[in-house]
Amino acid sequence: MKSILVVLDGLNYQVARDAMGYLQAQCAAGRGRLYQLECELPSLSRPLYECILTGVTPVESGIVHNHVDRLSTQRSIFHYARDAGLTTAAAAYHWVSELYNQTPFDPPRDRHTSDEKLTIQHGHFYYDDAYPDSHLFDDAESLRRRYDPDFLLIHPMNIDDAGHKFGLSTPQYRNKARNADGILSRFLGDWLAAGYQVIVTADHGMNDDRSHGGILPEERQVPLFVFGSAFSLQDAAPLQTELCGTVCQLLNIAHDKPHCADLLA
Repeated sequence: MKSILVVLDGLNYQVARDAMGYLQAQCAAGRGRLYQLECELPSLSRPLYECILTGVTPVESGIVHNHVDRLSTQRSIFHYARDAGLTTAAAAYHWVSELYNQTPFDPPRDRHTSDEKLTIQHGHFYYDDAYPDSHLFDDAESLRRRYDPDFLLIHPMNIDDAGHKFGLSTPQYRNKARNADGILSRFLGDWLAAGYQVIVTADHGMNDDRSHGGILPEERQVPLFVFGSAFSLQDAAPLQTELCGTVCQLLNIAHDKPHCADLLA
């Protein structure tokens, strides 16, 4: 089944639970479920993009901080999907392009890509943390409508950006989560009607020091919303390292990654 993975950068679990009224309404209607996930360590962005997309912890992948600017040496969802003859796409921060397409990121070359030979075949990549989430979701929807990808990654940054500017316990941070929820209300119904299975999660959370990277619960506890007919909506205890394999299961492609069977119908 075609799948969309939304990674809301820097979104803490409690804020997601309390502020994302549309996604919670879908869950209350029996169309989805919210789980709590604990991110791997260190609770930093680039290491956890790699973890989510490959199922490999940072200490094993070697992507242990945000400035390891090299191609991944691991097999990602994008690799498995492309090798199975599926179509891949991403609207994401440029570090994702550097991990799976080409590094260093060259904006004129890499910002907008469409090349069947690339691991991420179709992409819109941004490099400004304040790039509006509204634009990023429209970029993603443009990719979906134009290329009908089997796997689409959507990765906006405004929640994390607000956390770094203002901190966890602030209206600015919470309102960016509400804004993302409102944007998702524009698209989720259409995605599900088109047959997509949708996962909405985060790489890491945020603290009141306006940072993350450590072991505090507010830094490590992140949401995992699931929507679509392929999900069981039953009790489960998914791990962040199981997201890659779980998406591969949804796509029905061969892989050698762990997955969370309890999430799936």
